[in-house]
Formats: sequence, C-alpha cells, structure tokens
Amino acid sequence: MSSLLLTGIGSLVTNDPARGALPGGAAADGTAALGEVRDAAVVIEGSRFAWVGSRRDAPAADASLDLGGCAVIPGFVDSHSHLVFAGDRAEEFAARMAGTPYSAGGIRTTVAATRAASDEQLTANVARLVTEMRRQGTTTVEIKSGYGLTAFDEARALAIASDFTEETTYLGAHVVPPEFADDPAGYVSLVTGAMLEGAAKHAKWVDVFVEKGAFDADQARAILTAGAAKGLGLRVHANQLGQGPGVQLACELGAAAADHCTHLSDADVDALASSGVVAGLLPAVEFSTRSPYPDARRLRSAGVTIALASDCNPGSCYSSSMPLCIALAVREMHLTPAEALWSATAGGATSLRRPDLAQITPGTQADLAVLDAPTYLHLAYRPGVPLVTQTYVKGRPV
Repeated sequence: MSSLLLTGIGSLVTNDPARGALPGGAAADGTAALGEVRDAAVVIEGSRFAWVGSRRDAPAADASLDLGGCAVIPGFVDSHSHLVFAGDRAEEFAARMAGTPYSAGGIRTTVAATRAASDEQLTANVARLVTEMRRQGTTTVEIKSGYGLTAFDEARALAIASDFTEETTYLGAHVVPPEFADDPAGYVSLVTGAMLEGAAKHAKWVDVFVEKGAFDADQARAILTAGAAKGLGLRVHANQLGQGPGVQLACELGAAAADHCTHLSDADVDALASSGVVAGLLPAVEFSTRSPYPDARRLRSAGVTIALASDCNPGSCYSSSMPLCIALAVREMHLTPAEALWSATAGGATSLRRPDLAQITPGTQADLAVLDAPTYLHLAYRPGVPLVTQTYVKGRPV
C-alpha cells in the first residue's frame, strides 16, 4: 500500500479533541476543539490517515507533496441534500424575492419534472451536483429521494443516489402527491407498504417532512416506525415553517437528526439537548427563502450538537456550497468561525453517525480539503471566494 506525505501545511484542523486548541463544537464526549496544528504534515496510506503531526517530525513516505503554507481542513460532511431531481424552480425563487412567501407546495412542480425524466437525465444531474460539491470541499453527502412519490420513482431515485454515496435517505413522505390529495391515509399506507419495500434495499435512512401541508405527527410516527422496522435509521424534517411536533417526535423516537429547527420552543431545545438528537441547521435555505434564521447560539448554549448542511434542492435552496453555509452561520446565526467549521464537518458526521469521518487523525477516512488561505478563518472572512483548491476523498484527489 503506497503512502503520501502532505507537508507544508500552514494550519491543519484535525477535529481531534486530544489536540484541542481552538473552540469548535460540542463533540460527542462534551469537549470543544478543532485541534489545530500549525506547520503540520499528514501521511495518507490507502484510504486512511496514517500519521498526523508537526512537519519537523514527519516520517518518510513513498511520495510527498508540499502544500506551500495552505490550510487543510477535514472534508465537509453535507448531511442533508435532495439531488435526484429534474428541472428547476428559478421563477419560484424570483417570486419569493418579489414577496411571495415560501411554502412546501412547489415540491409538486419538481415531482412532475422528475417523474418525466429518464434515469440517464437524473444520473447526469446528480453527477453534476456532486462534482460541484467536491470542488467546494464536500467529501461526504447525504442524498434523499422525495421527488418521485411513486413506488417505482422512489426506488429508482435511491438506486441512482446509491451510485454516489452510502448515505441515502428514503423520503417518500416529502409531500402528498396530487393523485392522493383526497386520500392522504392511502398515501401513508403506500409509503409504509409497497413503496418502503422497494426503497429499503437502496436506503440507509428514512425521513419525513413533518409540517402543516405535509405530514402530521401521527402520520410521521407511522412512517418512521415502519422504516425503523426495516432497519433504516431515522431523520426528520422538523419545525421549518413554524412550531410543530417534528422535533419532539425525532427525540421521542431516537432519530439521528432533526433538520431545519427554525422555530423551536424551550421544550424543543431541552429535548434536543437531553436526547442527543443532532440539530441540522440549513442557513442557505433561510437565505433563499427570506425566512428567519435558526437561533444557533440558543442551541449551543443548551448543549445541543449542531450540524450545518446545504439542503441543496431546486426549490428552497439551489446551492451546493458548504462554505456559503459557514459564512451565513457566522454572519446570520452568530456561530464563531470555529463552531461553524466544526458543525460543517464533525457535526455532519455526528448527524450521519459516522465516527470514521471528519477527523484528521490516524485510522479515519482520508477526506480533506486544501484551502488557498493561511487559516480556516478565511471561509467566513472571504465569503463567495472559491478557496478550496484540492479535495481528497478516501486518500485520492478528486
């Protein structure tokens, strides 16, 4: 197995609490550290990190690359996206910017376009977006279904997604499609029955959009329970458009994550903190919909683990940029740059229950991003600038 020494790293963020130096996020063991190493080096063997430390102590390797003082960070872990779709909703975005409030109804427009698209068209679109993500430092992405809403289309969406990621999520419960408008109970039966049977073989997770106009608590509980019985992990779209039962349901059922968390009661915050359910915050959605931003400081103060994710989709947020999410989280949600970076890397890994990701430490998966900057602080300091110059996934440049 060949080895590669990356040297000349001006600032290395490891997310390793044992190297704690700068405040990051609430790690699983309660520590808070980015574990920054200055003038650092890293050795990669195969798909894993083999050695991490100071440049002056670096061992020999089969090959070496001097990064010339660039900063290196763990690859971004985007724990919430919807990439299997066709068409776009640019006109809907323009209408929102002119004052039309956001609602979940536009999803049905994408459903119609996605059902009409070929497998080849859908695959090409996912490939385009994943490539776009890689160029911006994202090394792991979760991809949901949810724009097919038939047993056939949900299964094919997940089969396509599984060609690009291990983190696939069955979201048959995105909205009730038009053909079931007068029979939502019948649609829930489909989602928990034949649709689930076909989707489960391609999915790791099950998700539900718990919201007025989508699914209520009883419907969501039935769907999540059915998914769990098939061995799927639980995720929940929760409390995006208003206060509701989503967060409490996620905590009750032991979901890995409750995503959005825009409108939270004190009881919701307490439940997230006590249950360990990750709060997935998606600030580019608020940017794109002109909605209120979640109160990240309130969550941090309560000890809630936060993940930042893109929610890349054609409606409420057509952005794949995790650096944008970091900048928005710092500027609009009042996270520190260190907290935002931790949440976009280790927070996402925690949301996906992947302890092998988002730490640059011996034995973990060798995913990283090289920045054309002396420190990670530039991710928020220089918003909109393409700072990522190289991305490594499983030890290989992409």
